[in-house]
Amino acid sequence: MEATQATDGSLTVREATEDDGPAVRSIALRSMEASYSLSPSTIESAIQQWYGVDSFSEKLDDEEVLLLVAERDGEPVAFSESVIVEDRGDIHWLHVAAMYRGEGIGQELYEETRERLENAGAETIRGLVLSMNTEGNRFWERRGLMKIGEGSVEIDGTAFVENVYVDQDHVDLQPITVDGRELYIDRTDSDRGSDGPFYTVYTDDDRENRYSYYCGACESLVTSMDSMGRLSCEECGNQMKPTRWDAAYM
Repeated sequence: MEATQATDGSLTVREATEDDGPAVRSIALRSMEASYSLSPSTIESAIQQWYGVDSFSEKLDDEEVLLLVAERDGEPVAFSESVIVEDRGDIHWLHVAAMYRGEGIGQELYEETRERLENAGAETIRGLVLSMNTEGNRFWERRGLMKIGEGSVEIDGTAFVENVYVDQDHVDLQPITVDGRELYIDRTDSDRGSDGPFYTVYTDDDRENRYSYYCGACESLVTSMDSMGRLSCEECGNQMKPTRWDAAYM
């Protein structure tokens, strides 16, 4: 397994293994308790959903998911979870154990995560964070990323606003005309599908009014969900893959 030693000689970043499950769950739990105004039961339920034994194994087996663990003196102190979507790297989580915050670990882990995503083919980076996490939003801004929009996400039955950040030099909209109406495909804002990505579509170039999704597999507009509330393309059957949240965009 490839590991990278930080320049100060004290931090090692490596890919996660099955043995890291308990440490990852513990770091995520304490980090979320410090960063989010969520009830303890909601946080615990979410962590079991994302990093329970079976879910953690599935992430490790998913070739599009990158899970990195940062160690100090052999002890896991932080981790990141990212996903490759076409030529973009989505950093879903970057958690640092509460007792180790303020020591530059988050910055080092971000740089290592970004480098590995770029080596895997990512040409740009997207960061996702709940709007309530003030420090998390500042983290992306300090990294030079720009907020381009918001999404509505559901945690344990409650909807929350999630902010989306991307590299400023990769902000781009593709105009299309559907039934005489001009719409805008945001190629920087997409989710994984079973056969191709789903891109967010807006009615305006300011990204203020979300309209629908655009199927990257068959290049058709998707304006509704299936009977189970999942995004599915009626033209080709492409279905959105589950993410860390239960999406509630439409």
